[in-house]
Amino acid sequence: MSTVWILVLLLAAVVLGFIGALAKGLFYLLVVAVVVFVAALVLAGARVRRTGRRPTR
Repeated sequence: MSTVWILVLLLAAVVLGFIGALAKGLFYLLVVAVVVFVAALVLAGARVRRTGRRPTR
């Protein structure tokens, strides 16, 4: 389930980034998109680190 949230965050970051880059006067949306993208990467990294590899016996 958390993978879905990470993908939603990444999609939101891309959409906000496009709107912020293309629309005049909405530069703050580009900044918000970067923040959301970084947050999604941190969550994905934490998820990968938490699940990690299990030692084999």
